[in-house]
Amino acid sequence: MSLLEVHDLKVSYDGRPAVHGVSLSVEPGEVVAVVGESGSGKSTTAHALIGLLPGNATLDAGRILFGEADLAGWSQRRLRSVRGSRIGLVPQDPANSLDPVKTVGAQIGEVLRVHGERDRRKIRARVLDLLARVGLPDPETRARQYPHELSGGMRQRVLIAAAIALRPSLIIADEPTSALDVTVQRRILDLIDDLRAEYGTAVLLVTHDLGVAAGRSDRLVVMKDGRVVERGPTSSVLAAPQEGYTRRLLDDAPALSARPFLDHPGGPPAIVVRDLVKEFRVGRRPFRAVDGVSFEVTRGTTHALVGESGSGKTTTARMVARFATPTSGTVGIAGAPDGRRFRRYVQLVYQNPYGSLDPRQSIGDIIEEPLRNFGLGDRPARRARVADLLERVALPGDLAAHTLRRALVERQSARERPAGSGSGWPSPARWPPTPRCSCSTRRSPRST
Repeated sequence: MSLLEVHDLKVSYDGRPAVHGVSLSVEPGEVVAVVGESGSGKSTTAHALIGLLPGNATLDAGRILFGEADLAGWSQRRLRSVRGSRIGLVPQDPANSLDPVKTVGAQIGEVLRVHGERDRRKIRARVLDLLARVGLPDPETRARQYPHELSGGMRQRVLIAAAIALRPSLIIADEPTSALDVTVQRRILDLIDDLRAEYGTAVLLVTHDLGVAAGRSDRLVVMKDGRVVERGPTSSVLAAPQEGYTRRLLDDAPALSARPFLDHPGGPPAIVVRDLVKEFRVGRRPFRAVDGVSFEVTRGTTHALVGESGSGKTTTARMVARFATPTSGTVGIAGAPDGRRFRRYVQLVYQNPYGSLDPRQSIGDIIEEPLRNFGLGDRPARRARVADLLERVALPGDLAAHTLRRALVERQSARERPAGSGSGWPSPARWPPTPRCSCSTRRSPRST
């Protein structure tokens, strides 16, 4: 008998269908990966299984059989008795999933208290054991810290600790590594594998990355536009995908495909960085986050800054974009003016879309804002521009984290082309130019 069976699941947002008759199953101890691009309905499906849909979503039809119980007909009160104790959830974004005013130890302990544990000493001991189990050093100290005092990888481990606190038989991992660098990503996935082996826990892994699913799952369920388009054993689907959509996902997975390097074009550099240094004051001693970085970016190319968390990548990018001031060194950008007009030339797309987009504004207003700020076009022209940008990146009405990030990209590219574009909007066929890639690897300045 399957641990979880989902039959003909249908979900809508404000009356608009988002999930169309999804069916899947998970066996005890098995890892099933639900794979698809942003907006495919995979996270909506996962959240519907445990009654965590947002307020504007409705479970319209379907059966959710967990053991012999049909969760689809359960009230929120009954579902709370299952969440955490029998089904654990590892959310996508720890920054939005952890309470910023509670210590991480208190938040893990709350899971135990909600499900009946009242002995404070037992709760404390269990919390410390869980923090150690998920690989956090010095659990005593970590338990007293707040989420903002931990790195992204550490916060994700705290969420995993909370998810396994009551040894559930099923863990739903919703994009558990999407915001982490590749090194931390591997550690988190290894941790989930270890816990599955130790406790015999089944895992429903939701991911947009077919490369992650390939090495971690027993079976694949591929979703597109709210429908399952392909399913089967992972090895079989990867070896011989039957759907063109699955083949495209396979081609786009960096770990599963290789692309030839393009010839480096000539021409003058658009960005010149020389001996860039950035120091922060930590206590009485300065901490050097960036130490003597130099590079050039040729016009019309993409230059990658690669490194682990804490290596100085983001700080370097912020200095190039003039969101941070270097301690020493220079940044030159060809043709970029000073003052406010600089933002027409250089912009920054932030890592965390939830923290970068104003929840009080619609996506259309957010993308239109830079056009208003620089007085570009009248209102009908701006609205037409926004509609064109949304259509070009195929943004759905209800936005997941990755589609929110695409909204950020469109917001930053909503301005006119600053040079050579005349008075009209830039032609999509000519701007932005097709990127070419050269890579710089940054090593962390910290001693390890």
